[in-house]
Amino acid sequence: MKIKVIYRCSNCGSESLRWLGKCPKCEEWNTLEETVSQPKTMPPQSQRKSSPKRLFEVLAGNSDRIVTGISEFNRVLGGGIVKDSIIILTARPGAGKSTLLLQVADDVANKGYRVLYASAEESDSQIKNRSDRILNGARSSIWVLSDTSMNHVLASIEELDPDLIIIDSIQTFSLEEHNSRPGSPIQTMECANELLKIAKNNNRPRAVIMVGQMTKDDEIAGLRALEHLVDAVLILNGENGEELRGAWCSKNRFGSTGEIGFFSMTEEGMQSIDNPSEFFMTQRGEGQTVSGCALTVIKEGTRPIIVEVESLVSKSFTPYPSRIAECLRRDQLNTLISILEQRGRISLYDKNVVIKTTGGLQLKEQSVSLAIIMCIVSSVKERAIPNDTVFVADVGLTGELKKVPAIEARIREIDRMGFKRAYIAKNSMRDISKFKNVEIIEKNTLYEVIMDLKMKDRVKTETVFQSTEDEERFFTHE
Repeated sequence: MKIKVIYRCSNCGSESLRWLGKCPKCEEWNTLEETVSQPKTMPPQSQRKSSPKRLFEVLAGNSDRIVTGISEFNRVLGGGIVKDSIIILTARPGAGKSTLLLQVADDVANKGYRVLYASAEESDSQIKNRSDRILNGARSSIWVLSDTSMNHVLASIEELDPDLIIIDSIQTFSLEEHNSRPGSPIQTMECANELLKIAKNNNRPRAVIMVGQMTKDDEIAGLRALEHLVDAVLILNGENGEELRGAWCSKNRFGSTGEIGFFSMTEEGMQSIDNPSEFFMTQRGEGQTVSGCALTVIKEGTRPIIVEVESLVSKSFTPYPSRIAECLRRDQLNTLISILEQRGRISLYDKNVVIKTTGGLQLKEQSVSLAIIMCIVSSVKERAIPNDTVFVADVGLTGELKKVPAIEARIREIDRMGFKRAYIAKNSMRDISKFKNVEIIEKNTLYEVIMDLKMKDRVKTETVFQSTEDEERFFTHE
């Protein structure tokens, strides 16, 4: 068998047939390392572990899942942890990755599974101190290993035979047979491949959760191949010091990538927010109203969530008034203000406008357009919108209301939360009579909504109207 010598870059993983001072791909100096490569031979047919099958002969089956007691964690992963899966969790420093995984380890161990928690970033005592703070006593079926050697981790897996393996973090481990430093693409990929073999073992499947370090560009450190290797990429959003955390999957082979889970960071760890609609609204007393706020419904995955949008409109003493939006793109806010000025006949050229949401949730859907405009109108006119009213519609440049997808699911959430009125676009629903507790008000234009809520001052006119419909038509098209 002929032995072949190649030179592999320790920074980017590219290969070269001869040594070069600078890597031709990533242009880093002195990163090429000599590696002996032996050509692989195809094993005889009798030694092959598997042979190809026809697709219709393959037995379909659902992978078993470990359903944890953390409901939002289960939601994001599609129903729980698949027993033969490998997951990578990434987030910015301080977002709560280690805290969440320690809670997952405790919950899984409480269900009778064996868990190995391997960390190269924290000592055994640090992990124990965290468990004493956020858990009600450490489980006897959780084993902790503080080491940077993946070889020691593999030996511990063989010795303990755990059902769930947690690696914190994959970029800090290394294999002895590779000379490159921990965190290099070679070490990271080789360590991940060893864990993949353990997770996908047909005779003894195991679940593996790896922590992946995040770069300043909010991407997983290392090669993109790491994301292709795993079954699910779980991203945890949230800054250190903030209470709200959001988790979502950018890749999930066992579920939807549209689901998002909400957590609250407390002294007892990450707590699931099982009813987000209550979290993203201000709880006010009966009959208490405040100008400058409006309610709408967004969809995160399959779940509709009621969100409160707040606005503050003030007099500007500069030629260029401020337009500040913490929850949506500034261009989107400017577009909605232009629609309000032109189609709603409300002047804002000398007004500062600030928009935010309760809880700091980002608004990405067009279904929030009507609510944003109406909360601005409420702030300008200093007239409060009733607390039992919700707006679910997009607003076009013509001032016409546009229907939004999944309108019935949104109305059901409005009904469940006990609201009484919902403004939607005309002909958005086939049958509005199916909802008995919610009055569904269909309108054609933004101006009709403003007039219906009595937030527009009538202009003086000498026109004589034959009917109320003619009067409304006049003001609607003024």
